[in-house]
Parts: sequence; structure tokens; C-alpha cells
Amino acid sequence: MVAGACGGGAREPRAPAAGPCAAAADVALIGGDVWTMDDAAPHAEAIAWRDGRIVAVGTVAEVRRHVGPGTRVIDLDGRTVTPGLIDAHAHLYGLGGALATVALKGAASEVEAAERIAAAAAGRAAGEWITGRGWDQTRWQPARFPTRATLDAAVPDHPVAVRRVDGHALWANSRALALAGVTRATADPPGGKIVRDAAGEPTGVLVDAAMDLIEAKIPEPSAAERRRRIAAAARVAVAAGLTGVHEMGLTDDTIAVYREMAADGELPLRVYALLAYRAGIAGELATRKRYLDDGDGRFSLRGVKAFADGALGSRGAALLAPYADDPGNTGLEITGRDELAALAMAAADAGWQVAVHAIGDRGNRNALDAFERAIAAHPGADLRFRVEHAQVLAPEDIPRFGALGVIASMQPTHATSDMRWAEQRLGPERVRGAYAWRSVLASGGRIAAGSDFPVEEVSPLLGVYAAVTRQDAQGQPPGGWYPDQRLTLAEALHAFTADAAYAGFAEDRVGRLRAGMLADVTVFDRPLAADRSLLATKVELTVVGGRAVHASEWARAELAEPPAADLLCR
Repeated sequence: MVAGACGGGAREPRAPAAGPCAAAADVALIGGDVWTMDDAAPHAEAIAWRDGRIVAVGTVAEVRRHVGPGTRVIDLDGRTVTPGLIDAHAHLYGLGGALATVALKGAASEVEAAERIAAAAAGRAAGEWITGRGWDQTRWQPARFPTRATLDAAVPDHPVAVRRVDGHALWANSRALALAGVTRATADPPGGKIVRDAAGEPTGVLVDAAMDLIEAKIPEPSAAERRRRIAAAARVAVAAGLTGVHEMGLTDDTIAVYREMAADGELPLRVYALLAYRAGIAGELATRKRYLDDGDGRFSLRGVKAFADGALGSRGAALLAPYADDPGNTGLEITGRDELAALAMAAADAGWQVAVHAIGDRGNRNALDAFERAIAAHPGADLRFRVEHAQVLAPEDIPRFGALGVIASMQPTHATSDMRWAEQRLGPERVRGAYAWRSVLASGGRIAAGSDFPVEEVSPLLGVYAAVTRQDAQGQPPGGWYPDQRLTLAEALHAFTADAAYAGFAEDRVGRLRAGMLADVTVFDRPLAADRSLLATKVELTVVGGRAVHASEWARAELAEPPAADLLCR
């Protein structure tokens, strides 16, 4: 097995060699472009690790001092090496759920989505819930929300509840609505909306907090099923070059499964987890146990993730002024200003990080206001509060990220997915504060990059491509969408490595390639460039703690060979 070849197992440490040769490494990669993310030496030719930690980064001659008869040497032949890529905002368990349920991403119409759901229901026992995710009405003609009537015709014998691609709206059929007791008399819950027709009847779409009315009736998966979902999603993640994810918003049942998998050695990547916010959780933080990773552990928990508002695509993002394409609608506040402030204060008191989902400019301001109060009350504390998405920012709020030390956890592919319709929602002036990566960096802010998968695709290279081009896969629009907000290739990689590590309190262990750091490494099949070649770039090798968790055929062959005689240190 390739993982065994990559070391990091239970072998006894080797004694240092005498003379010019150092203790032999388990693996050495030579002859490539090594992006270290170390400002003192940003590029190198080679890297080696031993017992799960990096022992050398530098020239081929320098790394050769660590090559012994048992070292596996990979000749990179110009390939690129980066620190292991980290997705700073993902839903790994959610990806596992998406893989196990109906996939609606890419459905070209409401009818096609319903047909996929009907196909998934075929042969299943009548009355069994059908769930899934991925529909996106902005890709349909006309671009309007679906209705329960279409689902009723396609799937009459099952309750159906399928989430929009962003997870902020739910499409249900009449059977699901009936089981949940949702009728025209049902009031919109705080932070949610039941979409209704002209007669006041529910159409079958529920937005944000209203989704809970339906989803509370869906049976919870077993611990064994949760384990299967996490394992399946993790395989996809490491194949895409990810060595770590920040897992956003977990319940206690899923946390328990993650901890068991980590203890059993079944997590191939590092998971930095945040609790899902719920009413009353702020009062529990003082006595609730955090799980801190100060070594080579695979699971840690030290944050809480809350929602300030909804999403732009479903017009649930909280805006300071009405939507340009929906006058009178300013979106939804899922967690109010005072509640966010109380959470931030309680978390700061107890040593917990807070991450707040904020899409609209009002949602972002509410989150920043809450953080500012807690930061002022805890001078000198290393809080590392985060705004997740920071998607639409009022110009006067952009400098507050740097001034407060609040991390902007942003997802570059959201811009290239939303650029088809974002200006319709926001208008030509407000859109200039949307997906404003360059403005955040220029004002002194720090960006931790992610994907928000399964909302977007898993591959971090898609995020790097979006960050450096602001174009779709066809290279449109020419020059990029609001190209003044593009990042350089180095900045984009930094956001997926060093700054993502910092956002998870792990910058002393991962995110850079330097001696003593954990050997988390991603290898690509070519030199990286800030252009469409990123879309064709493949992951050759993913290494976590010195062990290969994904390897291409080329990498497996390289690892199987003993070192050439002329590479041995003598």
C-alpha cells in the first residue's frame, strides 16, 4: 500500500548518521517547484520528511543529505509541490449526505429535477422520505422557484424534501408539507419564510429557518450511516488534494462519530470542526469541553458557527437596502444582532472561536458589530473571530476586518457561480463591494479560502482559478468579472494554506513547508500558472502526516522504487 511507503508509521526513530549525511528520510521529493509559503524562502527545489515531519526543504543538494537506502525518492521532473491544501469552509459530512442522496446539481429545469427525484424513488417503499440537494432556479428558464405541484405529479407516494444548491431553501411536495403540518395558516418562523402563491397557499418552497418545519420530520441517519458518509466524502476530498477541512456546523451526533473515526485511525485528513449554533448554546460554552489538536491528531473542535442571514440566490441575505430585483425585500436575519453579540461575548469568555455566516451587507455589519464588542471586552485575547463568506460588504465595513483582526473566510468559486445574476440582486453600485477579495487584503484583512462544498465543487484548484481570473471555465467574461478584485497566484495559494491554517489555530504545525512542520503536502502534475491551465491540472499525491492518502499511478510507481545510487548521501 502506498500509505505504508510514505512512512509516518510506528517505526523506531533512526539514529542520526555520522558525517555529512543526516538521518535518512522516509520520502524525498526532488527536482520540482516547491511553494513553501515561507516568506524567507518562498520557493525550493526539494523536500524530505521523516516520521511524519519535514526534515529538509531547499536545494536538491541540501535534501540529498537525507537520502539513504531506505528513502523513497520521487523525481518531480518540474512538478509543483505546495503545503497540503486546506478548505477553510466546507461541509464534509454534508458532502457525504449529498453523495448518498439525490443529486440535483446541473438539472436544467424544474421538470428534470423532478424526474431525477422520481428515478431515485423508484423501487423504494411507499412513504419513505426522499431527500437530496443541488437544484438551482437561477439556471432555469424562467428563473423562478419550483412548486410542489411538479413534485406531486412525479413522486406521489413519498414525502420529498430537497435543498437548493446553497442549502438555504427547501423544495417539498404536498405529502411532506402535510406530515409537517404546514398549511396556509402556518406562520413564518423567525429567520425563515414560507413561499406562498397569490392565494396564500404554500408553494412548496421554504427558505432558511422555515426549512426546519419539514426537516424536523425526516428520520436522522444512524451512527453507522454517518460514518459511511464521512468516509466517502473524505475519499473525494483527499483525491482533490485536500489535507484538511474546516467542517462547518456539526451536531453532537456527528461530532461523536468524527471522534470515533479519529480514534480508530479512519480519518485520512485533518478536520477542524465547529459546533452548529442553536438557542441556548452560548450558556453552555463555559463548561463544554473543547477538543484541541496540539500534535498530529485528525479531529479538533474549538468553534461555534452561527448564521447572521441567508443566501443571495434565494434572496435571504440580509441587506441594508432592498434587493434591486425585489423591491421591499431586505432579506432575513436568522440570528439577530443582540443574539450574535451575546454569543461572541460568551465564546470569548470561554475560549471558543466564533464563525458567523454573513452574506448580505447588513448580515456582515451585524457580525462585525458583535465581534467588535467582544474584542473590546477581551483586550489581548487571541480570539480569531471569523466571518464566513463576507460576500457583500459595505465599503465602510471592509477596513474593519484588518482593524479588528477578524478573518474573512471567503470562497472564490461563489463569485464565478453567482456572477450571472449577482448584479441583478444588488445593482451596479452595491455589487462593487461583493466578493471583494482584493479590497479586503488591501485594507489589512486576512483571507482564509474555501469552497463551501457541496454547494460548490470540492477541488481547491477551482477556487484558485476563480481567485486569479474571476472567470468561468470557458474563460468568460474576457478579462474577468470586476477584475480589480483578482488575487495573485501566490495570494490565492496562501489563502488555501498558511492563512487557512491560521484560521484553525494550526499555523505552527501545517500550512507552510519548513523543517519541523507536519508533512502535509500536495503534489500537482505540472507547474502552476494563473490561467486556464489550472483547470487541467491534476493532483498526483496527497500526503497527511507523512503518509500518502491519495496517489496517482505515477506517484505509486515512483514510491515503489529504491533511490538511484547517485542520489544516496555518501
